[in-house]
Amino acid sequence: MASITKLPSGAYRVQIRRKGRYASETFLRRDDAHRWARQAETRVDQGLAPTSTSVSRLQTFGDLIDIHITDMCEVGKPPRRSKAATLTTLKRDLGKEKIGHLDRQKLIDYGKMRAEQGAGPVTLGIDIGVIKMIITHAAAVHGLDISPEPVDLARVALKRLGLIGKGTERDRRPTTDELNRLFRCFDDNERLTLPMTRIVKFAVATAMRLDEICRVEWTDLDVDRRMLMIRDRKDPRNKTGNDQRIPLFAATGFDAWALVIEQAKELGHARGRIFPYNSKSVGTAFRRACVEVSVKDLHFHDLRHEGTSRLFEAGFAIEQVSLVTGHKDWKMLRRYTHIRPETLHRLAASRTPSPLETRAAE
Repeated sequence: MASITKLPSGAYRVQIRRKGRYASETFLRRDDAHRWARQAETRVDQGLAPTSTSVSRLQTFGDLIDIHITDMCEVGKPPRRSKAATLTTLKRDLGKEKIGHLDRQKLIDYGKMRAEQGAGPVTLGIDIGVIKMIITHAAAVHGLDISPEPVDLARVALKRLGLIGKGTERDRRPTTDELNRLFRCFDDNERLTLPMTRIVKFAVATAMRLDEICRVEWTDLDVDRRMLMIRDRKDPRNKTGNDQRIPLFAATGFDAWALVIEQAKELGHARGRIFPYNSKSVGTAFRRACVEVSVKDLHFHDLRHEGTSRLFEAGFAIEQVSLVTGHKDWKMLRRYTHIRPETLHRLAASRTPSPLETRAAE
């Protein structure tokens, strides 16, 4: 039997001792204390642990998202930008759903709705994966009686419907003419305060991501060795501490070291960030210029692809290119290598003939 005691504060403490288990909770109302006691004894009879009041207050999927974020922040792992954006979307669309109502059909309907909104197979796959992560976290960490099985079934259904799958690999590379048109557009725009031509050239020269370019600092620069340290580089397996040193050279057609020197002269100092600009502003300026000069379907991230491909065209091996791009998985690196076939003429002319070729020439 449960015992309920009124405390001097006016609250009610309920204690249960049943089948060797003990649990205690405090409530402001006596009715709530009785209700919890009945539910706790039922769970014990079923061989389950009594549910704490903090867990019993979790009613909606939005509550599960909130408690997940709180837990991760407490252990020093707050959601980063992409995950935070996904959680925001899920809370907006599914946050009010009762936990018990989030079944297979509800998740399938959600997937169809997201697809109609324009979410691609990869994006939707990420959404479903995060939903499963939130539910699994609540069950494992807080003992919530909820199963991720409906999420798995919904994933299978959405995959069969073609709404979840691998993304289409982009092979878009800017032509020399397109880059020159963009450079002229940047340079002729008197209202543009960002050194966009320099930033775009630096992106191709280093194969760096936009946020990395706008984050590196002068203290990360090794002047003697012409190396640049990129801190906390993106890696799906290591979210922090993935620092990498890359060379600043002219192997891709643009001289990264010369661009850094030019940037120092432009700023008039070498303090703080090398490119002290908002990455969103840089991205917006790039998109506007593409529209203005009719460069279609070109993203700033394609410049990273371009730089990577140019390194291969310059004759670097895959393990050498990875030292610049930061790819730990060489299979991932291969999807960025869209080498133009005409460059094989130059590579063939620069390579040393094999013994077979020498004998054939004789």
